[in-house]
Amino acid sequence: MPPMLQEDGKLIPTIFGGTAPQPLHPVPGQPRPDAGTLVRTILTALDDAKAEDIVSIDLHGKTTLADVMIIATGRSSTHVGALADRVIKAFKDVQAAPRTEGLQAGDWVLIDGSDIIVHIFRPEVRLFYNLEKMWGVGRPGELRAG
Repeated sequence: MPPMLQEDGKLIPTIFGGTAPQPLHPVPGQPRPDAGTLVRTILTALDDAKAEDIVSIDLHGKTTLADVMIIATGRSSTHVGALADRVIKAFKDVQAAPRTEGLQAGDWVLIDGSDIIVHIFRPEVRLFYNLEKMWGVGRPGELRAG
């Protein structure tokens, strides 16, 4: 199972927090999708497509921008685009309408699903922006001073 989520969709208590994601805003006229299920689906899709260094950050209490931020790395611009396509499909499968930026360039794709934001980077772009540091978490495999 991808990191950070239990079977019921609640975030596992970690340095990121432990609150359950809230429902997403639905497409008008459609039933409301469950955010926890969608986060789990996105994490699985990224893992299945060989995304690297997948991180899920619980944003509850840190910002009102979103409830969960997912960050992943693709090996190339083509891989970043393929990962983004899988994430967009996961949103659309639950009738959520995400907004996207950066698909054509393939260096950094932002997928904004309202309550869930997904960033997919090429490795050097991810290192440059270092979003994990901005949100106070370490990258996967990175040692942190205790």
